[in-house]
Parts: sequence; C-alpha cells; structure tokens
Amino acid sequence: MAVASSDFSGVDLSRLPAPDVVETLSFETLLGQWLTSFQGYCTEAGIDYSAILESDPAYKLLEAGAYREMVLRQRVNDAARAVMVAYAQGGDLDQLAALMDVEREILTPADPANGIDEIDEADDDLRRRTVLAPQSYSVAGPEGAYLFHALSADPTITDVSIDSPSPGQVLVTVLVADGNGTPAQAVLDAVTARLNADSIRPLTDEVIVAGAVPLDYAIAATLTFFSSAARSVALTAAQTALAAYVASCRKLGVAVTRAGIIGALMVDGVENVALPSPPADIVPGKQQVGNCTAMTVTDGGTV
Repeated sequence: MAVASSDFSGVDLSRLPAPDVVETLSFETLLGQWLTSFQGYCTEAGIDYSAILESDPAYKLLEAGAYREMVLRQRVNDAARAVMVAYAQGGDLDQLAALMDVEREILTPADPANGIDEIDEADDDLRRRTVLAPQSYSVAGPEGAYLFHALSADPTITDVSIDSPSPGQVLVTVLVADGNGTPAQAVLDAVTARLNADSIRPLTDEVIVAGAVPLDYAIAATLTFFSSAARSVALTAAQTALAAYVASCRKLGVAVTRAGIIGALMVDGVENVALPSPPADIVPGKQQVGNCTAMTVTDGGTV
C-alpha cells in the first residue's frame, strides 16, 4: 500500500528558525555607531566634539545617515527573504515556484470588457504546493504526491487530506473555497482524472475522491469593554480578529475551539467575552471541516 494515514503536508516552514542572513535592525544602535565614528574622526582631526546636542546640525546629519543606512540594510533583508520560499511574495515566489515546475493558478480570468481584474492563487497556497512539488516526482504513491496533484487539479481547491481506510485504498478528501467547502462534481472529477493518470497512481492503489463534510456552527459573542476603551474601534478590531481566526481554521481536520474564539476576541480594550455559541469545541475529523454559518459580535457595554 502506497499511502499511510498521516498529517503529511511537507516541510512546516513556520517551524524553521529565522535565517541568520536577516538582521534585526535598530535605528538607535545605528545612530550610536554613527555618533561614535563621527566623534572618533573629530578627535583625530583635533576637533572637540565629545559633547553634541540634538539641536546641532551635525547631529541631524548623523540621524539622516543612520536612517539611510537602516533603509539600505532593510533592503538587503528584503532581498534575502525574496529568495526563500518561506518569505518570498508575488513575483519572487513565482520565480522560486518555477524552479519546481510549479505555476501560480488563475482563480478568475481577467475580463477587461467588464472591468474585472484577474484573481490569482494566494501566495500561501502557491508556497504550499511549491514545498510539496518534489513529492510529485515519485511514482510510488507517497502521500505528498497525492497532496500536490490533488491541490493542483483545480484552482478552487484550498485543502486536501489523504487517508487509507483499508489496504490498497487511498481516500482523497477535497475542500474548496466557496460555500460550505463541499466541491462540485466537476471538481471531484478533475481530481479523480489527475490522480488516476498512469504517471501518478501506482498500479495497486484504488483512489477514491470525496468532498469535504461540513460541520456547521455559529458564533455568538458579547464583549464587555473597559471604560477607557474606544468601543467602536475595539469592536471592529475584535470582529476582524475573529474573522481571521475562523479563516485560519477552515481546513480539513482543524478544530475550532472556544479558547481560540475567545482569544481572538480579546483585543485591546476588551475586558471580558461571553460566548454562548458554540457551546463546545468544533472538532472535525480528517474528512470534515468546520463551517461557520454566522458570526455575531455584540457590544455589551463597559465594566
């Protein structure tokens, strides 16, 4: 059997240590270095500049120089990140993906006549497929290969899980971005056709493609604010943070926890969160996905 049930997803880029080539920059540190160098040059020239006021024009020149150096060093940092899959964005990531023979998918073609811009695959989705790409070179049916080819079968697919319910069977579950995450038959057919190609599927594997099973839930929360808080600002920030948390959990087998919801809502200015719904954590299986049907966040006043 080629595939064992696991949570394989390629290298976890978030667990990699920060690259040594990227510097931590501090304007104050750079300014101190410029000041020390400047005073050293003045001493060599017989000029007493051991004490310098911030109002001195020379000090302003040192500040300008230190700031310019920080900008240049940040440019070096950005250039270093641009050649790393974990950090590259946009066209830089496209170039790295091309090394793996992977192209960014087009989600919605441009329609200039109707003023519609092209919508492309997000960086994080392209990044994931780029990391998985080497797995696709194998014809022995590793889980990573099934993941890569399934994710690449249709641009609307956002997540895939691979399982082996019985020897010789490979269960591929597909999640899409639209609606409750259940793919249309055309998407399932595209995945089936790609995975059953002779160059991808081992002879002994029976590939079964299924759609994600949504677990519906609704979020209802009431926030209590500190008296000093700008309540409308804090409420908007909490709603934004909650939406981001829910979006991050929209993956197969990823739990939506009450602690996670409360944590997302506890932005600056919020004193407490009452969360009647959901009454318990949403814990999907590998073929399931949490599907949020409603998010209601209410202003409960001040402490």
